Amino acid sequence: MTSKLVIGLDGKSSGQRALDYGEQLAAKIGDCELLVTYIIEWSPYSFQTPEENAQRHKRREEEISTAMERIVTPAVSKLTQSGAQARGIVRHGDVADALNDIAKEEEADQIIICRSSEGGIAKRLFGSSTANLVMSASVPVTVINPGV
Repeated sequence: MTSKLVIGLDGKSSGQRALDYGEQLAAKIGDCELLVTYIIEWSPYSFQTPEENAQRHKRREEEISTAMERIVTPAVSKLTQSGAQARGIVRHGDVADALNDIAKEEEADQIIICRSSEGGIAKRLFGSSTANLVMSASVPVTVINPGV
């Protein structure tokens, strides 16, 4: 049975540490798939006109495409070139909820994220999002220190 590890990227250099750890762990496990994920924080709670909603949907699709192209696909390519089994997932939503949902849907064994000190998603990821993820995840969560 193939083990699955969900690796949460943040679009910063700290995401590389999570990837590196995931790749090392996958090599030790053997039969393992790395699910390289990027979550675009997105609130479904917005009351807008039909025209605004159409634009919002278009923008959402563009953001998914851009994140896949610039962040996830290069990471997956690097992993597969080194012999790892990997694929990418990009979603909109709450970071903690989306990572946990992916872990459930994919029947993953673990979620790996890296605490970041670079700002942006770092505040979301190691602030309440990481705390929420660690407290509510359906699988173990490994939080990597970004180093200095």
